[in-house]
Amino acid sequence: MWIAFSVVVLACLAIDLLAHRGGHGLSRKSAIVWSVIWVAVSLAFAGFVAVRNGAGPAQDFVSAYLMEKSLSIDNLFVFMVVFARLQIPATEQHRVLFWGIVGALVCRAVFIAGGAAVLERWHGIIYLLGAFLILTGLKLIRGTVEREGESRVLGFLRRHLPLSSTLHGHHFITREGGRRIATPLLLALLTIEVTDVMFAVDSVPAVFSISEDPFIVYSSNVFAILGMRALYLVLADLLRDLRYLHFGLAAILVLAGAKMLISGWVHVPPLVSLGSIVAILAAAIIPSVLVARSHRHEHCIT
Repeated sequence: MWIAFSVVVLACLAIDLLAHRGGHGLSRKSAIVWSVIWVAVSLAFAGFVAVRNGAGPAQDFVSAYLMEKSLSIDNLFVFMVVFARLQIPATEQHRVLFWGIVGALVCRAVFIAGGAAVLERWHGIIYLLGAFLILTGLKLIRGTVEREGESRVLGFLRRHLPLSSTLHGHHFITREGGRRIATPLLLALLTIEVTDVMFAVDSVPAVFSISEDPFIVYSSNVFAILGMRALYLVLADLLRDLRYLHFGLAAILVLAGAKMLISGWVHVPPLVSLGSIVAILAAAIIPSVLVARSHRHEHCIT
C-alpha cells in the first residue's frame, strides 16, 4: 500500500511540474480541469483502498480527505494575502505553490508520524486533543481565532532575512553587492510553509479523529494538499464571498473533538462521519453563495 501510494504521489508531482513549466500562468478553465483531475485521482485511490482493505477504511479515507480539504481552505486565504502583499505575478505563483506543497508533504509526514507514535504509547492524549479541537472550534465561531498569522510571519521574516526588494526571474535566491539574499519568491514560500505548520496543528489532530491508521491519515492529507494549487486558482475570486464558511470549519473541528472525547465509549461509523462532514460543508457553502448572489443582484439593480 505504501509503495503504491508513493508511486502515485511521485507521478502526480512529476506530471504537475512538467505540465506547468515554462513560467506561464494557468487560466481559470485549466485550473478547473486540473481540480477535477486531482479529485478523480483521489477518488480512484479511495477505490484502491476499498479493494485492498475494505469499505470501512475507504470511507475513512474519503472522510479524512474531505476534512483536510475543507480545513485547508484557510491556507487559500494565506496564498491570497501573501501574493498580494509581495506582488507575486501569476506566472510565478505556481513555482511558489509547487515547492510549498512539497514542503507541506514533508511537514505533514513529521506531524503524523509523531502523532501516531504518541497515540500508540499514550492513547489517553486523544481526549486532550479532542478538548483542544472543541476549544479551537468555539473560538473560531466567536471570531477570536487569529486568521492573520501570515502577517506576523511575514513581518518576522522581513526583519530577519537579507531581502531583495525586486523579483529576479524564477530565482528564490540572488546575489547583490557580493552576498546572497532572498528574493520575494523565497519570502512568499517561507511564509506559506510556516503558516502551513500553524494550520497543521489544528488539521492533523482533526484527521486523527477519523482514523488512527497512519496510512489513511497521511495519504488523505497528501491527496488533499496535492490539489490545493489548482483549487486556489479556481476559488481565488470566490473565497471572500464564503461568509459563513468559518462556521462550517468551526463545526467540523467541534465534531472532530467530540468524536475524540467519546471514542472510548461510542464508535461512530465511517459513513456517519463522512455524511456529517458533507452536510456541514453544504450548510456553510450554499447559504454563502446564495447571499453573495443576492447582494450582487441588488448592487446591479441600484
